[in-house]
Amino acid sequence: MEEELPAAVDIVMKYATYEEFLDSQVTRLDLSYLEDEELARQLVELGYRGSGEVMKREEFLARKAAAEALLLSRRIQAPKLASANKEIIEPLLKELADTEEANRTGKMTSIIFIRDFNSRQQEISGYIDYAHRLKTEDFELYFAGKKKLQPKPSDLSYYNWENQTCCSNNTPNFHLITNHLDGLLFKSKRDRKIIIVNPKDTSHGDNTVRKEIKSDRYIQVVVYRHLTRRKT
Repeated sequence: MEEELPAAVDIVMKYATYEEFLDSQVTRLDLSYLEDEELARQLVELGYRGSGEVMKREEFLARKAAAEALLLSRRIQAPKLASANKEIIEPLLKELADTEEANRTGKMTSIIFIRDFNSRQQEISGYIDYAHRLKTEDFELYFAGKKKLQPKPSDLSYYNWENQTCCSNNTPNFHLITNHLDGLLFKSKRDRKIIIVNPKDTSHGDNTVRKEIKSDRYIQVVVYRHLTRRKT
């Protein structure tokens, strides 16, 4: 979903013409007294009638041109989605497709926990920064079913249960906190909120939702959706 437009943009985009904008502030009572539609419009333009914002024709047209340019730039800058025009059935990939745009634009940052077997049939697990992976990998291969998403030693965390290889890293979106009573925590670098991945803690942190995904392709999958609130 697109972000809400600024109020000034929203006002001018509601009306196709300046006359429509003026008419929106003319009441039936005004017309019954004035009996002249054009005169009623002139009084609104001068600020004598109407309860809305006073705006001259030149200002209205300038705002409308700026608003149309803003909307065009947003369409041009909209990220290309790797999941676009693909029939996706596998539950984890459906989740990733549903949240791809939000993760690409920064409205959301998702942490994906996966337990699975690697190509050597060794059990591995780890936490993945989805937004970071989107920027560093071609996800069309995943969405097309040509590649399987698995944890890597370069992800937020990685553990190989057979050889006990353990790795942990900070990413552009999250800072890893390991020395805490609640176990592993992740701190969002965007809004400084804490994401709690301990399954015994039902809060999961502010603006975070935990979603367990059942998939025949994995031992276990859990996704933590974190809605980003930038500090001002």
